[in-house]
Amino acid sequence: MKDLITVIAKALVDHPEEVRVTVQEKDDKIEYRLSVHPDDVGKVIGKQGKIAKSLRTVVTSAAVKETKRVAVEIVS
Repeated sequence: MKDLITVIAKALVDHPEEVRVTVQEKDDKIEYRLSVHPDDVGKVIGKQGKIAKSLRTVVTSAAVKETKRVAVEIVS
């Protein structure tokens, strides 16, 4: 899952070398924190959050077999 998020994010940004994905597991949730260069935050979020929503949809669909909930958070 981490690799999927990394590949998608690197395709969207101008500074692909600064894309980082960290994983935090909690009781019933796996949280992926996507960190990008400050100039690229808008590109990952998109107009009205459409790209971020699409990224979350793809990750949620890919994680259907997981027993825990999956979340993607975008941080700068």
